[in-house]
Amino acid sequence: MLEQLFPGLKQWAEVFVQEHGYTALFILSFTESVIQPVPPYPFIVSAPLFKLSPYTAGLVAFVGNILGALVAYYLARVLGEAFVRKVFGQRLYLKGEALFNRYGFWAVLIGEPYKLVCWIAGLFHMPIWSFILASLIARAIRIGIFVFFGDVLGKFIN
Repeated sequence: MLEQLFPGLKQWAEVFVQEHGYTALFILSFTESVIQPVPPYPFIVSAPLFKLSPYTAGLVAFVGNILGALVAYYLARVLGEAFVRKVFGQRLYLKGEALFNRYGFWAVLIGEPYKLVCWIAGLFHMPIWSFILASLIARAIRIGIFVFFGDVLGKFIN
């Protein structure tokens, strides 16, 4: 669906972050957890090129990702299986279902795409506190890695 628009969407996201900084990064991170395919990670690593701090960018992306994840989780509970199948397609839905059924909590820790994991967790009524804990751990580790490389890039540039 949106993946076909990815090159144009990615280009738009770069301009969006260039013009609006942390606000744009928050919006991208939030919506990436819900539906859109452009991840915040390249913007965290390249934060120094956008005149942003990789640490602040990482924190903003982390908060955006977690809040977006909660929205996706609850939307799945409200909108149901038919909606989730329609949005992600049969193939991705089945992949997410198999991953979640097999690994549960661990699927949230290691599963990608994260937005699919969030929707599936909500759809299959994963306990909210388990979902939040797994999301906090997974996103902190993943975003932390990109913050590290953003810091290295910043030191290299300066």
